[in-house]
Amino acid sequence: MEDLSFSHKARQRAVGTKNMAIIGVVASGNLEVLAERVLPDTECLVEIKTAAEGFGDVWDAVVADFVERTSPGGLKFSINDGGARPDTVSLRLAQAVRLMEEDDQ
Repeated sequence: MEDLSFSHKARQRAVGTKNMAIIGVVASGNLEVLAERVLPDTECLVEIKTAAEGFGDVWDAVVADFVERTSPGGLKFSINDGGARPDTVSLRLAQAVRLMEEDDQ
């Protein structure tokens, strides 16, 4: 099991009022993402637990691209990975941000 952590500066605060969202499932080729609005407006933290060791550089690139594209300031992401491909990682992160953009009801 490998634990990875990536901290980035975002251009702006993530839109929305939700405090937390979860998307995906921990399964072979998939992952679960928990997003929490717990950081300062321009901070973004992505913490990953994965059984697929040795892919830190790939995770770093995927996370950096995600932060650049979506500017998820103020959000912390906790990922439980089941061996997901980079495109699945990007999809689940984007889905988590989309859920956070909804108004809390």
